[in-house]
Amino acid sequence: MQVRMTEGRKRIILPIRRKKEEWLSNFRLSIAFRISLAYLRLLLTYGILFMAGLALLYMYNQKTEFDRMADNIIASIVDKEGEYYENPYCLIGLSMKIENKQMGKEAYNDIAYLPKSEREFYHGIHFDTKSENNILVINEYKTFTINGVKYNAQFQYDLTEGYHNFLSLLWKAVILYLMIVFFIIRKGKKSDVKLLEPIRIMSATANRLTVNNLHSERLNVEGTKNELKDLATVINAMLNRIETSYESQKQFVSDASHELRTPIAVIQGYANLLNRWGSSNEEVLEESIDAIQNEARSMQDLVEKLLFLSRHDKKTLKLTKKRFNMKPLVEDMVKETRLTAVNRVILNPIMEDVIVYGDKQSLKQAIRIFIDNAVKYTRDGDEITILCQKVHEDCVITIQDTGIGMTKKDVDHIFDRFYRSDYVRNQNISGHGLGLSLAKLIILAHTGRIKVRSQFKKGTSFIITLPKRKFY
Repeated sequence: MQVRMTEGRKRIILPIRRKKEEWLSNFRLSIAFRISLAYLRLLLTYGILFMAGLALLYMYNQKTEFDRMADNIIASIVDKEGEYYENPYCLIGLSMKIENKQMGKEAYNDIAYLPKSEREFYHGIHFDTKSENNILVINEYKTFTINGVKYNAQFQYDLTEGYHNFLSLLWKAVILYLMIVFFIIRKGKKSDVKLLEPIRIMSATANRLTVNNLHSERLNVEGTKNELKDLATVINAMLNRIETSYESQKQFVSDASHELRTPIAVIQGYANLLNRWGSSNEEVLEESIDAIQNEARSMQDLVEKLLFLSRHDKKTLKLTKKRFNMKPLVEDMVKETRLTAVNRVILNPIMEDVIVYGDKQSLKQAIRIFIDNAVKYTRDGDEITILCQKVHEDCVITIQDTGIGMTKKDVDHIFDRFYRSDYVRNQNISGHGLGLSLAKLIILAHTGRIKVRSQFKKGTSFIITLPKRKFY
């Protein structure tokens, strides 16, 4: 039942809240105005609570004063043991009734509304009767003893006069408080505008940002450290990342265009050659066809790598992972390498069974890239050693060669896209500089690690570690 009531309340409240938000969205209210409005609401709310609390304290203080007078009356009665003189007290707003508890007989009563002519006097004590306009009366009951006789006393406190006095004071306090609120909001609005000035400057700076000045324009972070400075620092860091990404994309497009320009130029050159001499010269025809096919394969390889990297950057790259034994896969690649690289010495002294969890085709592609690099950067008669080992339940694949090696600078950049060392370019070794970056992405997607050891003109070793997965 309670759940149904809650759901019904939601069905009523949520549409009202949405309509309120839609209505407010039609107005363009500044942040400074919203802050001032929030301050005004808080000041009024807590002002009302303060006035209510002040009223309670004031009336409680009045009651405490009447309690003190009632205690004094009882003490005087007890001290005089019932012997009283006429009219020792003249207390406005306090009435009293005293009765003998044992006999049930009234000893004194001025609570009743009696005319002055009929008003009784007990023990000479006189109290003024209450006004008929009283609106706030409190009853208080006390007991006392005189000569062993117990008496009940009922005191009636008429707080009406104190109430009216407080109302008179309250209206003056309210007017004064509203004036204070007005000056606070007025002064606060100026402070809000000054406080939000950095946001206006940040907005103007962000509005000036374009591709052309992305490297030079940044938000100002000078001044006192506060939340806006932290926000500016975060935005500047974001702009730095955007600039880095943009420059990387520019470089990527430039390098891709450069890599595609060469095969396209070759194809166009041989196409022109065929157009002039190919139909009558079989030697030119055969050479042109071979060159065009080679360049087409090179372009196809480059485009496939670019598509792979693009899918990875867009987070759309999907890997189909499953358990499989890595040893047969590496052995097949060793056989293929021996067939295609007949001038290299291919060694595989250690081949161990090891189960891995991953995308078989992607891992094969990555390992093939490392092996092709070993073949590409070695000479006739050089050795290429391929190992597949099980080390602490992890799969460790090593591709080691005795080729041209790399400098320390090259090792630091070999996984960068389109990076190729100057020495390799001078050696006229073909390639796009994308293979290792692609292989690294595949290994990292399998939570693997790559360790590189290289010595210039003596050889290079790539050690790939694929860790054991607990959910095998």
